[in-house]
Amino acid sequence: MNEATIALVTGGNKGIGYEICRLLLRKGCHVLLGARNRSEGEAAVAALAREEGGAIEFIAIDLNDPKTFHAAQAGISEKFGRLDILINNAGVAPDGDYKVFDVPSRILKETFDTNFFALVELTQSLLPLIRKSPAGRIVNQSSILASLTAQSLPDSPIKQGKAFAYNASKTAVNAFTVHLADFLQGTPVKVNSAHPGSVRTAMNPTGSLEDFEGAKTAVALALLPEDGPSGGFFYMGTPLPW
Repeated sequence: MNEATIALVTGGNKGIGYEICRLLLRKGCHVLLGARNRSEGEAAVAALAREEGGAIEFIAIDLNDPKTFHAAQAGISEKFGRLDILINNAGVAPDGDYKVFDVPSRILKETFDTNFFALVELTQSLLPLIRKSPAGRIVNQSSILASLTAQSLPDSPIKQGKAFAYNASKTAVNAFTVHLADFLQGTPVKVNSAHPGSVRTAMNPTGSLEDFEGAKTAVALALLPEDGPSGGFFYMGTPLPW
């Protein structure tokens, strides 16, 4: 059995996911960079190997193709026998200018299919391998925009962030975090949701943080010690309201 910490990051070929992979390499993890596009994924792997060194390889994860989940499960099982870290980072935000009163059902379905249903199915597929880890960690990339508490405050600082399809899908992800953490209570596996901060990305061009800053919370949760929390929602070590 490979003794390095085996970490899978979805959407690892660019943006925050790419920087998550970089930070995990610096921590000595064997990184499985998940991406749906093989050429882009392999290019990202080559770049990170050149820049950081360490053990990193491409693994096909297409959130629109569950067959890749089962292929990944089989490949990881055969090669490593376990999975120590799963960071569910990949996601979409197709709301555009739509608001809650006019967002089409197709946009809602597209968003939930990728951000929630696929995330749940992938995690369920890999969970038997994570449970074989002596310190399994599952990190679900969420957003403060998913917080019903923060959104409903009269003076909410995120009051303008009303991308309903995206926000609701991440609220559902938070619910999955709570339920899965409860199920795994008493085991070595910890499950948490991460808010990356307001990162400047293609999905959020007005963000104030760089990708590498947005990667820090997910990586910290992926490397929690034995006495760390489970079933929480965090930004840089600070608990956030549901």
